Amino acid sequence: MTASPLTHFNSSGQAQMVDVAEKAETHRQARAAGSIVMRPETLALIVAGTARKGDVLGVARIAAIQGAKRTAELIPLCHPLALTQVTVDFEIDTAANTVHCLTRAECFGRTGVEMEALCAATIGLLTIYDMCKSVDREMRFESIRLLEKTGGKSGHWRRQ
Repeated sequence: MTASPLTHFNSSGQAQMVDVAEKAETHRQARAAGSIVMRPETLALIVAGTARKGDVLGVARIAAIQGAKRTAELIPLCHPLALTQVTVDFEIDTAANTVHCLTRAECFGRTGVEMEALCAATIGLLTIYDMCKSVDREMRFESIRLLEKTGGKSGHWRRQ
């Protein structure tokens, strides 16, 4: 069998953790985003801070940071990383009844932090859903995506 262009498979097609021992340690950063759309009444509860379970965005921010820190436990072939920073911002879009989650993860290491930024955005949005599902089970997630990454051999990449 020939070598796979996908680095998480060996020449026999079996899953493997990528060997990063020979890669240079560089400052690496990734930004990700995603959104959750809901009913106007649900968004009003979040904005007013009157949701039954408390400060929805505050709890979601902590959950997102925890999600980034635990990415290697959730995604089987991810390397555990010593993150140097994780930031989480929420933007309220009342016209679209949406909360946008914007995350950034950083480390100084041999592998990128894209999965950590994506995991943070996803966990943040899932936490909003969990805290508000009793009033709105039709919330939906949209457009979870990597926005930008820097560092490493492949350098700088930005979504067009």
